[in-house]
Order: sequence, then structure tokens, then C-alpha cells
Amino acid sequence: LLSVSSALIQSHEFSHRISLTVADLGDNVTLTCSRSGDQPRFLFWHKLNFGNMFQRVAVGYLNRTTLEYPFNSSRFRFTKRHDVYSLTIRNVRKEDEATYLCQGGSSISMVFFNGTLLAVNDPKNQKKSVYVKQSPDVESVQLGNSVTLRCSLVYKKEENTSRCPGEHRVHWFRAGSESNPGIIYTDSTCSDGQEGRSCDYRLSKTIRESSDAGTYYCAVATCGQILFGEGTQVETKQTWDPAIIVLGTLLALCLVVISVLVFSRD
Repeated sequence: LLSVSSALIQSHEFSHRISLTVADLGDNVTLTCSRSGDQPRFLFWHKLNFGNMFQRVAVGYLNRTTLEYPFNSSRFRFTKRHDVYSLTIRNVRKEDEATYLCQGGSSISMVFFNGTLLAVNDPKNQKKSVYVKQSPDVESVQLGNSVTLRCSLVYKKEENTSRCPGEHRVHWFRAGSESNPGIIYTDSTCSDGQEGRSCDYRLSKTIRESSDAGTYYCAVATCGQILFGEGTQVETKQTWDPAIIVLGTLLALCLVVISVLVFSRD
């Protein structure tokens, strides 16, 4: 127990990025933790909820896997297959939204292997007094150009803006084709919008290569909770090199001239 607590404090041993998994209410989600080479004698899944202490979700010892209370229900499943430890959450609820950390090692030394922030989209979100709105829904951009993404913390009524005074913090995530997407930017500077009923954040990013495409999400920490946007899909446009266009035009002209010469001889 002492070694586990020590490893939790020594967060500098955790060098991996926190990845992002986005699910809708009622979805089934599987979080994985793999370790090549020497297998850990112990493996733990921890849940870190905003504003709360660590909760131990599951324990793996050699080939045995056990779920801890209150996660030992039919909604949770912890399995080991080869070198992959999987934590499955069925019928995802809003209360499952948290950061899940995978930790393993021996009784002497333990390290974090990876972490996943599970974001749960609630379709009833916009019925609340405050919600997060992202725009645009889709943005197409040519490689090398910049795109500006907007994230607004919107209050249904102006009087609600004083309920949670102080600085809000926004985190930007990208979920794309790469295996471990995660936090790309954190900001706390906002500008007033919609007649004082919203706090607007912006992220300008240059899309340098196709791997920069994907869905960008923002999450705003406010009122003791984290509110997530629905995401903006960033797509890359197909561009043509001017030199290729010129060469193609010249080739077409050459073919026309050759055809004329051939037919004129006949």
C-alpha cells in the first residue's frame, strides 16, 4: 500500500500523454493499458474525478483481475489478454466522466503506464443554465493554412453569469487518426460575447500536415464541473501545385498540336 501511494505522488514518472475518449450516454467504452516486455506483478486502474480523490477501480495480480467497490457491478469489466489490460464500462453515464490512470509494477516500484480522459456527451446539456457551444461544426482548410476554432461558455440567462465567479479554464483536445491523441492547449483568457451571456475562447492552429486533421474538443472547468463541447471536425482540402497545373495544360496543348499535325498530313 505504501508503494502504491508513493507512486501516485511521484507523477514525474508518468511521461505519457493523457489521451481522450469521447462517448455518448449509453455507449460501451473499453480503455486499454498495454505493457510490452516484463509484465507488471501488480496492475491498477484508478479513477480521478474533478475535485475528488483517487478511486481504485480495479486490481490485477499476475493473471487474476478484481474490480473494487463500488465498481464491482455488471457495468464494469476488467480483463487481461496477453499483455493488454482492458477496462470496459457498459452503458456509460455522466458520472463515469473522469481521468482513468493505469499503474503497474512490483511491491518495490510502481509507475504509471498511461491515462485516458473519458468525456461523456449529454444530449440534455443545452437544457442546463450553462453549457459549452463549439463552432463551426466542420472546418475545411488547405495544408499550411491556419484555422480558428471557437469555444463558448454560454449562460441561458444573464443573471447566471455571477453564479460561478472567477477564472474559468479551457482545455483543447484533438481526437484524430493517431493512436494517442490528447491535450494540445490550455487557456484561461476569454472575451465577452452574446451581450454578456457567454465567455468566448479561441484556438488558432496551423494545419501543417494531414495528421493535424481530426475532431477538436474543448472542455471548460467551471462551477466544480467540466463541461465539454460537441467538437469541431477539421478536414484538409485537396490542393494542386501550380506547377502541376501548368505542366498539365502544356501537355494538353501538345496533344492537340500533335493531333492537328497528324490529321493535316492525311
